[in-house]
Amino acid sequence: MTGTGAVLLNPNWDSSALRRRTEDRADIAAFHASLPGFQPTPLIHLPRLAAEFKVGRVLVKHEQERLGLPSFKIVGASWAVHRAVALRSGRAVAPRFGDTVAAAAALPAGTALSTATDGNHGRAIAHMARLLGLPCTIYVPSDLGAARVRSILAEGATVTTVHGSYDDTVEYAAREAMRHPEYLLVSDTSWPGYETIPAWVSDGYATIFDEAYRQLSDLAGRPSEFDIALVPAGVGAFASAAVRNLGRNANCDVITVEPVVADCVRRSLAAGTLTSVPGPHHSIMAGLNCGEVSRIAWPYLRSGVRGALAITDEEVREAMRTFADADIVSGESGAASLAGLTKLSRDPAGSKLLTKERTVLLLNTESATDLEAYRRVIASTAAAPQAGTTA
Repeated sequence: MTGTGAVLLNPNWDSSALRRRTEDRADIAAFHASLPGFQPTPLIHLPRLAAEFKVGRVLVKHEQERLGLPSFKIVGASWAVHRAVALRSGRAVAPRFGDTVAAAAALPAGTALSTATDGNHGRAIAHMARLLGLPCTIYVPSDLGAARVRSILAEGATVTTVHGSYDDTVEYAAREAMRHPEYLLVSDTSWPGYETIPAWVSDGYATIFDEAYRQLSDLAGRPSEFDIALVPAGVGAFASAAVRNLGRNANCDVITVEPVVADCVRRSLAAGTLTSVPGPHHSIMAGLNCGEVSRIAWPYLRSGVRGALAITDEEVREAMRTFADADIVSGESGAASLAGLTKLSRDPAGSKLLTKERTVLLLNTESATDLEAYRRVIASTAAAPQAGTTA
């Protein structure tokens, strides 16, 4: 383990890991483009933060809205549902949403989508089920906030509460899918024997990074690269997609950010092997309260992540306020990226990654998924908004 303080610089980092690309990017992009109402999210340039952190640029990929949902999760969930429905139907399905609808209609009666969630992934699966006319059962941990449960119910899904942590909920959902063969489980985490569908979830996120590169190049007026990316990490599916889709022609330092009570990626990187963090995980970053790294994500994370850090709830609250000052509405999990950049800049080893030539990408993975909680967090700030520049 190298580095000191809050930041772990990964001793097994290998820049060549950034050369492994998502293979089906063209099909994935075509499928997303076929979804009614699918639009790119903005890339926002924040020059004031660039000056504060003494870097060339700070850019925020703001997943404020995707298909009416306030999170990036629908990007991975939609592609995985598309592939899973095609597999279950036994049909060759083109990467177009209309073909997915036809395949779903041909499924045996009673086929239902299911998954475990701590909020956004389950809502995305429920949304896809509604679009495809399929029933859906979503399993949630007992400490999931009422607002997030209501949003899943509003999609027409059945919600079952599991008295335990998110990791307990994942296990329960897997057992229920074994008991009910009509269930089509679409999880974003994996375990031995269940790996194909979670890989499709992670593959689907390629669209986000393709968008970001186009937007950065438009902003710069020429093909350009990200030099460092701060990525919120729960089970690691999105972070592994970042490793595979950043650093196209040069190295990009991918830094994962987690709650201090659920830093399974950081601990696994430090140990050099998968390491669990037992629950309960009581962080306000609901989407990151995960104690186990996805097994299919781990090979990419182990060698492809440059560093990892853990943050407190108060640090992420402050980041939410800073984003609000820039007219960016961010949920707790999304603001982890900015909280991570702040912590990185204050760490003796981590700060060396931040130089005046570097372009920093913050993945803000959600807007306010619980408006009441969001308003409470930012209520104490009265700072005037600082407008950003949108690419």
